[in-house]
Amino acid sequence: MTVDTLPAETEASATTSRFPWIGVLTALAATAYATLGLVKLATFRTTTFDLVVFDQAVRGYSRLGPPYVPVVGAFHGRGYDYLQFADHFSPIWAVLAPFYWIHDGPETLVVAQAVLFAAAIPFIWLFTRRVLGAVPAWLVSVAYALSWPVAQAIAFDVHEVMFVPVLTAIMIERYQAGRRLPAYLAMFALLLVKEDMGLMVIGFGLYQFVVGDRLRGLSSAAIGVGWTILVRGVLIPIAGGDQNDFWAYNHLGPDAPSAVAAILRDPLGTLLLPFSAEAKVDTLFLLVWPTLLLCLLSPLSLVALPHVLERMLSDRELWWQSDFQYNAFTVVILFLAGVDGLARLLRWTKGPESLKLAWAVGVCAVALTLVPKFSLDQLYHPDFYKGDEARTAAAAEAVSKVPSGVTVETVNSLGPNLSSRATVQLWTAQPHFSAPWVLADTARWEFPFGSAEEQANRVAELQNLGYQKVFERDGYVVLNRP
Repeated sequence: MTVDTLPAETEASATTSRFPWIGVLTALAATAYATLGLVKLATFRTTTFDLVVFDQAVRGYSRLGPPYVPVVGAFHGRGYDYLQFADHFSPIWAVLAPFYWIHDGPETLVVAQAVLFAAAIPFIWLFTRRVLGAVPAWLVSVAYALSWPVAQAIAFDVHEVMFVPVLTAIMIERYQAGRRLPAYLAMFALLLVKEDMGLMVIGFGLYQFVVGDRLRGLSSAAIGVGWTILVRGVLIPIAGGDQNDFWAYNHLGPDAPSAVAAILRDPLGTLLLPFSAEAKVDTLFLLVWPTLLLCLLSPLSLVALPHVLERMLSDRELWWQSDFQYNAFTVVILFLAGVDGLARLLRWTKGPESLKLAWAVGVCAVALTLVPKFSLDQLYHPDFYKGDEARTAAAAEAVSKVPSGVTVETVNSLGPNLSSRATVQLWTAQPHFSAPWVLADTARWEFPFGSAEEQANRVAELQNLGYQKVFERDGYVVLNRP
């Protein structure tokens, strides 16, 4: 394998001389991301599923105990001592525990997510500068900072995906620079992010194999396969989870062996599955369009391929869409693949060097045109910072009526605002009455109910069962069972 690199001294001096400016861009991006998340939290627009889930897990680590997630355990009927890594295998959350010694609350996770997403920018800049030059590097870095997958992930609570952009950026950039140790350390760290990150490691192995680094490529792919089998088949069940919880391929079979057999029986039909719904096609196009499709010319796209197929072959519509955090898993990979794809195109066609700048300008322009269609658009609208003022005031008063230190079943949108001082469960229609306090909403639909009317009926049921109304305003109802 041949790797184009700058001499070590040249690269170091170039990075050092520009570090304050790339640091400024990184800080601006982190500030924007944190602002979006913190405003949503302060105005009761985050959710119990999933912000409270990870808040409870990290709080457990911060107290040098297990990462129990009672909100998930109660929801699935598996008890308060349900472990986070029995749900999704994400022990990497433990690295955020020390920050809870500074501030114990979901705000810490919101800020950490903002910083981690922005932390990929210097590595994207380094990679692009090495391949295309300094000006394209700035433009591509800005395009990533404004990219729609990052915007959607930032806008929807916090998730383990926050660790992936920076780790994939380190893995690919350091590997391309010939610095294999940090590249492989980042690769191994990815395996601690989520149970399906073995698929990304398999993709990294495929990339290495294709570019000629065959032995290391086969080793990486084998590690990815082995880790995926170990986590899903052994570690999650041992921790008390069920490997079928997130099985999303019932159209192919009830388990992995039967799904593989179905794929082998009908390989053509399987190849067409990623294009079988309009939402899938839309998302796939939106993933490659920010690079003006040039990511498709690079073998680096192989790193993203297994994870994208995991989503597009599934039967879960939420996984196909552009609305949530799933696309942020592969955003850095595809941007860097676009950079590499352009370089390969120029080598094949002997095209002019001016195309490097033209392409980078186009990439930045695409990112800018997509901003109004996705969540970063909210940042320059004054109404975003106010929210629904009447609803916010009522929600704040309702939350204040719940004492600290209690267990409370709460409507989905208010759980994060109680999680730092109470044991939060999600309010549902299920007939379990372990929580002495209930914070309900009868005016607006909330997950997991079917309608606001159903929520109002549930409040009436609880009152018939002995719960007493402590507070009511603008649809919010606080109930207590003496």
